[in-house]
Amino acid sequence: MREIASVEELKSLIGQEVAVSDWFQVSQDRIRMFAEATGDHQWIHLDEERCRKESPFGGTTIAHGFLTLSLLPMITESAISFPSAKMGVNYGLNKVRFPSPVPSGSRVRGRMVLKEVEEIPGGVQNVWTVTIEREGGDKPVCVAESVSRRYW
Repeated sequence: MREIASVEELKSLIGQEVAVSDWFQVSQDRIRMFAEATGDHQWIHLDEERCRKESPFGGTTIAHGFLTLSLLPMITESAISFPSAKMGVNYGLNKVRFPSPVPSGSRVRGRMVLKEVEEIPGGVQNVWTVTIEREGGDKPVCVAESVSRRYW
């Protein structure tokens, strides 16, 4: 876990890979729960038998792209802490791509590069390039430019 104690320390990290998260498993149960929560029941996520016969993604179900993206808070919290900050908030996304699927049962982790730090009233706005990779994969499964705010 990377601890960042101050705005000055944070600014010194611009352009660097700041942290790599723990590995997280994307189980079929997680995929099913995401489908229920979002109403996205497309067969490539849920129908294991049909995937074995018809899927272009290796014969298994795959996670929703937005499920992979929704792991960002968990990934970030497992890798970086700001012990002296009062709070952090998600401010949005600038860019998101899903270059490769996440087969059910895969493990993923995130690599965080700090792109920008801008001072705002009471804190800073950060832009992070987060690359989520799949264990054993040759391409990232998600690349997102994530914008967050920390209040000190």
